Amino acid sequence: MLHEDVVAHLRDKLIDGVLPPGSRVPEKELCAELGVSRTPLREALKVLASEGYIVLLPNRGARVAKMTARNMEELFEVCGGMEALAGELACHYATDAEIAGIKALHDRMAEFYEARNLAGYYPLNRAIHEAIVRATHNSVLMNLYENVSARIRRARFVVPMPPDHWRLAMAEHEAILNALQRRDAIMLSSILKTHLRNKSEQVERAGFAESDETPAPAATARKTPAGKTPAKKPPAKKNQPAKSEMERIP
Repeated sequence: MLHEDVVAHLRDKLIDGVLPPGSRVPEKELCAELGVSRTPLREALKVLASEGYIVLLPNRGARVAKMTARNMEELFEVCGGMEALAGELACHYATDAEIAGIKALHDRMAEFYEARNLAGYYPLNRAIHEAIVRATHNSVLMNLYENVSARIRRARFVVPMPPDHWRLAMAEHEAILNALQRRDAIMLSSILKTHLRNKSEQVERAGFAESDETPAPAATARKTPAGKTPAKKPPAKKNQPAKSEMERIP
């Protein structure tokens, strides 16, 4: 198996949650599964560590990186910025056939929405966003978007949606399609940025990521030896008013 194939296979496992956040990477089992030795596996883990999926532990292997609320917020901010740019560029460079294809995806997604079938809705939702990015015909943006969006894919396209949130998301997608068909770059860019911001807030409320707060260790009272009275602290010195420049002159 080629190096790129090993990286891609492991990345898919991480994105799909097969290797849960915080778990140790089972190197021996993965080597057997992929038919590779430890060296190419560890080279692949280095790549995934640089992408933020893996944390390398010196002389102790590796573990899957945990996603904190702050990590999630930052990734959604970057992804929202890229999708806003993609919307703007797509209005300028998308072909009529590409826009027609996005409309077809939207119409199929709307059918799943009417049937309240979230499992069918999410794959088409994802396909629409990816199609808009591809319609930019900008290879740099497409590669960057794939790297960032992959890290929030499970949160974005797996989290359950309450009826009011789903209704809002569908209305936003109607506006997205309308702006794209009119090739209104400013409007589409704004809607996509707002759409990602709303999704980020929904994911946060769902508690998908871990809290950033680390509980402080409890203070331990210092023990006093038996038969001894704890020494009293000396009284605090009162702050003396600062002397003026004239008073300091002898």
